[in-house]
Formats: sequence, C-alpha cells, structure tokens
Amino acid sequence: MIGYTNVGYQSDPHNGRSQTSSVFLQNGTAISWTSSKQTLATTSTNHSKIVALYEASRECVWLCRMINHIQQSCGLKAIIAPTIIYEDKMAYVTQMETGYIKSNINKHISPMLFFPPELQQNGDIDILKSKSCDNLADLFTKSLPTSLFKNVSKELVCDILGICMVQGEKSPRH
Repeated sequence: MIGYTNVGYQSDPHNGRSQTSSVFLQNGTAISWTSSKQTLATTSTNHSKIVALYEASRECVWLCRMINHIQQSCGLKAIIAPTIIYEDKMAYVTQMETGYIKSNINKHISPMLFFPPELQQNGDIDILKSKSCDNLADLFTKSLPTSLFKNVSKELVCDILGICMVQGEKSPRH
C-alpha cells in the first residue's frame, strides 16, 4: 500500500485551522482518501504536518488491519510489508525518523501525535520524501495551478480506473 499526505497550513485563518488530506492506494487503486480541517490549531506548517501524518497513520493502520482480515478470511496469505507514506518536505521526513524529542519548539504538541515515528521504527510504515508536484494529496488540500491540477488528477484517475487516456484512446497503465 502507498499513501500520500499533505496539509494546507491555516487554510482557515479565522479559526487557525489547517486542511489535512491523504490518499491511500493498493495495487495502484485509490482505496481511501480524505480531506478535512484539523481539530487542533497549530502554530507552524511543521506542527500541522505532524497532525496530518498522525491522522494518516491512524487511517493506514486501520486499512492494513482490514486488508489483512479480508485476506485471512479468504484463505489468502497476508502480505507483510511497510506502507510507504510520501511527504513533500525533507525536514519533516528527517524529524519523523528521529521521533518525539521534547524541546521548547514542540513542548505543546502531545506525544501521542508522534505515533508515526513509532510505526516507522516497528517497520509498519516508511515515510519518504516526494516531489511536491507528485503528491496526489495536494488535489484535496489546496487550489492548484491548472497544469499541476491536470497532472495530479490524471494520475489519480489512472490509479482509480487502472487506465490512462492517451490521445483520446484508452490504454493500459504501464
């Protein structure tokens, strides 16, 4: 399974709330996507990304458990592999690798929000850097320039339908 997560920092400036989005794909098909306002007011983009990845990690754990249950119920062997979750800020990816470190910068952030580093250390997820223009969750977080919107929506439609439109004709995705 592959996931993408992103955040639009303080997309609601009146309430100080950020917009969180995530998309999870299984075998190239979108199986879960969400876009919602965060329930916490955050003080920086980094803090809002911590909340976004926490929410995406919870969804990831639930999806993995559900998929494993379905596979076992059907007599199939469960595939145990870490879910890759793509994030577009390298500093944040590095911070997640180090885990929760109590400091003046993040002392007001609940340690429970550092659930993703624990999952990463256990081998359940792997948080990797992606280019911002390749982040499929951007579509659900903020308005995009037309060319980027077309590219991201085309990629997501290809993932959902398993086909791509090439010069007006359907063709299998490579």
